Amino acid sequence: MSMEIEGLTEFQNDLLDVAKKKLPKESYKVMRKIGSKARTKVARKARTMVKKKTGNYQKGFKRGKAFKDSEGKYVVRVINSQPHAHLIEYGHQQVTKDGRNVGFVPGKNILRNGMAEFDNSGVFEKELLNWLDDLLESGGL
Repeated sequence: MSMEIEGLTEFQNDLLDVAKKKLPKESYKVMRKIGSKARTKVARKARTMVKKKTGNYQKGFKRGKAFKDSEGKYVVRVINSQPHAHLIEYGHQQVTKDGRNVGFVPGKNILRNGMAEFDNSGVFEKELLNWLDDLLESGGL
């Protein structure tokens, strides 16, 4: 999942480029903060979509480390670390105890839907603009 930055003026885009070059540690810090907000949004989406309330699946949502990818973009991942998460996410075959295939349980695509909802919410752009404003006010740039 990638997030596109929309709604930034040309000055803000230039400021963002300067901030990435001069303050890389601060860039990682803001990406971790945004990743935590995305994790919260995805976990809330999972609670509404998954009917079973055992809590193990909901507790498994984690934010990964912020890093630069091969293209030079800052990236932070949201994952579910539970061993059965892929079955809920992508679907699975339903099998009886004696090994007969009974049917297919479709996946819920919780991460994809949750991240799409986060992209459309505008939280990413808002946090980025607040960070840039704080950098300007503090004299960091």
